[in-house]
Amino acid sequence: MTEQNGTRSGRRPGRSGTREAILDAARVRFAQVGFDKASIRSIATAASVDPALVHHYFGTKQELFAAALELPLDPAVVTRQIAAAPVEKLGETIVRTVLTVWDSPLGVQAVAAFRTLLGSGDPALARAFLLEVVLKDVRPRVDSPPGSGARRTTLAASQLAGLLVMRKIVQLEPLASMSVDELTAIVGPTLQRYLTGEL
Repeated sequence: MTEQNGTRSGRRPGRSGTREAILDAARVRFAQVGFDKASIRSIATAASVDPALVHHYFGTKQELFAAALELPLDPAVVTRQIAAAPVEKLGETIVRTVLTVWDSPLGVQAVAAFRTLLGSGDPALARAFLLEVVLKDVRPRVDSPPGSGARRTTLAASQLAGLLVMRKIVQLEPLASMSVDELTAIVGPTLQRYLTGEL
């Protein structure tokens, strides 16, 4: 539909810099309240844009989070594989899935994003990513005895973060050159104990 002056009617396009303003607002909001409590509407308000514009640029909140952290892929690719694993295979699946991504061609970007998270001076984004995105759906599955799910996933996150830092950032040998299969066999049971074993 065209108006009389020859321009198209409907929602106006975002102004120059809108995408960056949304990303800046998202980073601040995610750091302040975490992934779960940050709403698209609150991010849009902080960026002075309509919420529909946030969806237009980024799609879902998870896709916005990935863009804000400059992640090379949608975290749902990882979380879907973890969600499909039986509880007794969670440790192995988490290690294998995450290391496979980090060892893929996307791994260079993943390492850069992780460096940014760790070096940002605000650990809230890294914490939100690990606990509220990667391991969020694991927590209720391992909440036995009741109330232990948060402790279990925090321990698993610490093990996973340490593994990634030593393998990809510090490049500590022989850890850096071990195969995914080797590390899955060695580290998977440790993660599994955190998730389902005695604490």
